[in-house]
Amino acid sequence: MTRGTRFTAAAAALAGILAITSCAATAAGTAPEASRTASASCRQLDANLAWPKGVREKLQAAIDAHSTCTGTFKGGTAPVAVFDWDNTVVKNDIGYGTNFWMLRNNKVLQPENKDWKTTNRYLTDAAAKALSAACGTTTPAGKPLDTVKNTACADEILAILDDKTRAGEEAFEGFNARRLTGAYAWGTALSAGYSAEELGRFAIAMKQENLAAAVGATQKVGTQQVDGYIRIYPQIKDLIGTLQAHGVVPWVVSASPEPVVKAWSGEVGIDAAHVVGVRSVYRDGLQTTHLVGCGGVPDGEDSVMTYMDGKRCWANQEIFGVDGPAAFEQLPAERRQILAAGDSGTDVTFVGDATEARLVVNRNNTELMCRAYDNDGGKWLITPMFIDPKPQRSESYPCSTKGFTTPENGKEPIKRPDGGVIPDQVDSIH
Repeated sequence: MTRGTRFTAAAAALAGILAITSCAATAAGTAPEASRTASASCRQLDANLAWPKGVREKLQAAIDAHSTCTGTFKGGTAPVAVFDWDNTVVKNDIGYGTNFWMLRNNKVLQPENKDWKTTNRYLTDAAAKALSAACGTTTPAGKPLDTVKNTACADEILAILDDKTRAGEEAFEGFNARRLTGAYAWGTALSAGYSAEELGRFAIAMKQENLAAAVGATQKVGTQQVDGYIRIYPQIKDLIGTLQAHGVVPWVVSASPEPVVKAWSGEVGIDAAHVVGVRSVYRDGLQTTHLVGCGGVPDGEDSVMTYMDGKRCWANQEIFGVDGPAAFEQLPAERRQILAAGDSGTDVTFVGDATEARLVVNRNNTELMCRAYDNDGGKWLITPMFIDPKPQRSESYPCSTKGFTTPENGKEPIKRPDGGVIPDQVDSIH
């Protein structure tokens, strides 16, 4: 889940109509340069959809170089592309959108033993105390909290989804910040007590509401105004369709709950079998507050999810079949995704693993934008957000001093693979 500035509504729409072209029969060709004539008969990225100068052409060249349509792909394992979902494929966040829907419909359940500490091992005492005070203890464990009438409860949950209590106290501590973040894991835990099918139905109801709402719409949760619409980016939907037409297999690896992502992925033609989201441990068919492990981490340890280095782990494990701790390591180039796309630090590791094109949607995230602007290896491509893009960052990104997030959640200089420190970068594509 790539979030950040989660509850600020957007205010502008993107013009443009998605045009679909088709891929003809496989044509001859042996290299990107030699494939230009052949690729003219294959599906191309829609020239009517706006991209920054040169980005569409570079994406198309990366596709053509691994295409069954141009003839450059000669067989073997099909090439892969990996996409983050929230604010990469769509504008706004489907994980938080589902949380909002649940709060507006009294679907969040009173925790086990009425103890909020059971919902997340990283939840601070201060956060648990604040939740108990706001949400009360009269509702039996496992029964729905009345978050519609009890706006204080809804407001406290919203605050903690944004990492702090309403009083400004830290809500989470003690996690490895390159494998997990407390707020994202806790956002998944808010649907504990339901089956995957029930959560999927919640997500579909939320999807219908958010797609029907006007661009820029907000909704009231508790006493707060939060984002009330979601839109699929036409450029990314077109990119995914073009990849598929050329025989490249797109996957989604998201930090939103997997049943929620599966409820959405068909909107861009990706089936549920090619979705990896936050996976929860289930007991007797119902979701628990615990997470499935990755890279040799046992289920229920709750120390890794689809976040930063954890996203690499899940991609390597589920897409490329890597078992054990090796899933946390970068694979050899011939075994990695040719293209990856993301929008925040959540995505920095797996996007950097892509061998041909590393597409970044600029949401002003320091670590990701430092690497993208530094463009080590020449594979990084940057686009502003396609709907309501962020303004230019007024100061340079502090890449050389505090751009890298450490496992302890501290900040250090960002280094290139050769050990050199990335200098501060100016925000120039916005």
